[in-house]
Amino acid sequence: MDTVLVIDADQDRLQVLRTVLNFVNYSVLAARDDADWAAISGKLDTITAVMLPEHLDHRLQELYSRVRNADPGLPVIQVTEERSEETDELESHGHIQIVLPVSYEELIAALRQASLRRGGQQQGRGRQSPELFRSLVGNSTVIRQVRTMIEQVADSDATVLILGESGTGKEVVARNIHYHSARRGRPFVPINCGAIPGELLESELFGHEKGAFTGAISARQGRFEMAEGGTLFLDEIGDMSMPMQVKLLRVLQERTFERVGSNKTIVANVRIIAATHQNLEKAIGEGKFREDLFYRLNVFPIDTPALRDRAEDVPLLLKELITRLEHEGRGSVRLSQDAVMALCQYNWPGNVRELANVVERLMIMHPYGVVTARDLPPKFRVDDIEEAYAPPLAAAAAGIMPEVPNGEVMSAFDSPRLPRDGIDLKQHLSDLEYNLIKQALDEADGVVAHAASRLRLRRTTLVEKLRKYGLQRPDEVTKV
Repeated sequence: MDTVLVIDADQDRLQVLRTVLNFVNYSVLAARDDADWAAISGKLDTITAVMLPEHLDHRLQELYSRVRNADPGLPVIQVTEERSEETDELESHGHIQIVLPVSYEELIAALRQASLRRGGQQQGRGRQSPELFRSLVGNSTVIRQVRTMIEQVADSDATVLILGESGTGKEVVARNIHYHSARRGRPFVPINCGAIPGELLESELFGHEKGAFTGAISARQGRFEMAEGGTLFLDEIGDMSMPMQVKLLRVLQERTFERVGSNKTIVANVRIIAATHQNLEKAIGEGKFREDLFYRLNVFPIDTPALRDRAEDVPLLLKELITRLEHEGRGSVRLSQDAVMALCQYNWPGNVRELANVVERLMIMHPYGVVTARDLPPKFRVDDIEEAYAPPLAAAAAGIMPEVPNGEVMSAFDSPRLPRDGIDLKQHLSDLEYNLIKQALDEADGVVAHAASRLRLRRTTLVEKLRKYGLQRPDEVTKV
């Protein structure tokens, strides 16, 4: 649950704010004067925003100054009794305004804007999400070219058009561009143009005034205003309707826009990054996409490669994905060499997104176990895998898979990682032992003596373990 720091000495107003924030699933950390500084100073990293009244007395001002000095990037939500020219001016300088009594929609919009700003500040301090660079892992030529292009364009304000199939990591590329740019301390705001009906997209992008259309019960900021000073990511731009393309083109040309239902011009200081899986040049020929908008967007194109075109990166991607899930405390899994080889041979129509789903599925089906090629879903299995495996892929895999003599099970990754929240070591080792014993039995066709030989155990020791784990079947006791 996110937390809002409320600095206010007015008990009645504090209670109102606590009630409405709790209603929308935000916890409240209240502070009334400088004496509360010790209680909140160590919790600033967990706070989404600070909320305070429009006018501060000297005690509140002193406390607020301490908070700002300790964390200059903390978004400010200013609570007012009525909107005035003064509050509009404050809003234009970066303060988020809400007017009491606040509507549900206005409160949610303010908290969402604060959360976006906070996310940008935390990225600026290097606290990026562990999945931020996920799809860019690899040593293939094509992915190295993408990383080079990101470095080249990040520091400029040039518009970027990211092209590629679904699941190749277009948003990951966009987030990397933002992260490495001078704008990384400001919000990164994504919007999927294909997921929002055309009649609502204008309001989502540019915002609207109260009463602008049926259901507009209060004014609302659009994504352009939320991304002020930062980056606006227009995903699936190829699905945008022709009327909206005209309006977007005007904003790109003039860098200004108006909210729906308003004639007040707002200057847009945002960087535009667009993405699509469609062939826009073909769409132009079919009359589905404006040629002038295409050239406005296509200043610096980046093609994200399909996973089948960089199969040598699959072992490294597997390692990265498993590490990320381990850090999230969602378990662990290990892949044998033949399993990694089989996954490298697959065509991956869903690209990195499909690979991530497969890893998560294997982690659920084989918790803390070793997955071999025969454990994979049928569509991933390859006959004569060692002969089918291309030499470049074998070389790439060898970099992260230790050599083990006699064809024993080979871990695809060098060492297990301790999950962030710790682990029940006894249970983990028990699960690992169970899975290895079960695998040895399966490979030995249930012959205990052969399974014991593969596990380097005495037969009597293995029989005891079979009883412990409930793996012994009546027919197995007679097999030698």
